[in-house]
Amino acid sequence: MKRWYVWLGGAISLVLVYSTVRGLHLSEVWQALRNASYWWLIPGVAVYFVAVWARTWRWHYLLRPVKAISLGRLFPVVVIGYMGNNVYPARVGELIRGYVLKRKEDVPFSASLATIVVERIFDGVVMLFFVFVALPLTPLPVHLRRVVILSSLLFFGLLVAFFLLAASPRRAQAIYIGAVDRFLPERLRAKTKGVLDRFMDGLRSLRSGRDMVMIFATSVAIWLTETVKYWFVMHGFGFYVPFYVLMLMAAVVNLATTIPSAPGYVGTFDKPGIEVLEGFGVPRGLATGYTLVLHAALWLPITALGVYYMWRESVSWRDFEAARETREAERSEAGAQVDAG
Repeated sequence: MKRWYVWLGGAISLVLVYSTVRGLHLSEVWQALRNASYWWLIPGVAVYFVAVWARTWRWHYLLRPVKAISLGRLFPVVVIGYMGNNVYPARVGELIRGYVLKRKEDVPFSASLATIVVERIFDGVVMLFFVFVALPLTPLPVHLRRVVILSSLLFFGLLVAFFLLAASPRRAQAIYIGAVDRFLPERLRAKTKGVLDRFMDGLRSLRSGRDMVMIFATSVAIWLTETVKYWFVMHGFGFYVPFYVLMLMAAVVNLATTIPSAPGYVGTFDKPGIEVLEGFGVPRGLATGYTLVLHAALWLPITALGVYYMWRESVSWRDFEAARETREAERSEAGAQVDAG
């Protein structure tokens, strides 16, 4: 992890936390926490893991052109990856997920990384879909609208780019081979071409319109299911907002977590969520207490299960540091294969 990125994420989290607590009456937050009924967390956590299982099925579907892997073998890998996202900055858990999959199933790192990038793009597109559905009915601060606009340009741009790559693999290959031959030193060309070829293998699912519809539909189901957790926790705090407001909250906070932050999305999750609820008339102290508990309920269960699966799968913390080295090693292996061909 680049040190400057870690410091930047920490600084952004500090600024967001400070702006959240400034003027906040902590006694109101404490009262909201004391009066909450935490039994509602049980169905909330249960339905969240339904969403995690659906994520596993989606990844299984994306990986099929590369290698068919059973859901039972893939689920622990997904959980370990999401745990990594929670304890490391910059979504390093995605690299960890690819690393563990390579170690367990011998799936090329670049191919699995391509499928993970496709997941993130579809997640972003669904989040924007939620925003566009709810935005006409729900107020949103100007700075959050800017986040939505920038996210729209990013995710829709990436979706179009990846679709074009997948739809015309020969043309894409000719373009990147030409670029590699023109701009890279000869000693790096074979390795880079090998990595890009494997990355293209991970985009095969985007070549079918049926697969695209299936991935999008699954992504919508995943995020609707996760939003149900927001709904359950809301009942524990004794206030009510329409479900589309929770859809908007889920979308905004998850788009905001793409911004650099401290591990666990400190600040980037909390401040936007509180502002969405405040915009719909929820008192600030109550909105803050609810958002903090929701954040903890999203973070803790899957992190704890990820630690368990680390132990069961004999994955150590040092293996996380080895993820980057594995990627470099695979590049070298890919280069050797291309040279041999």
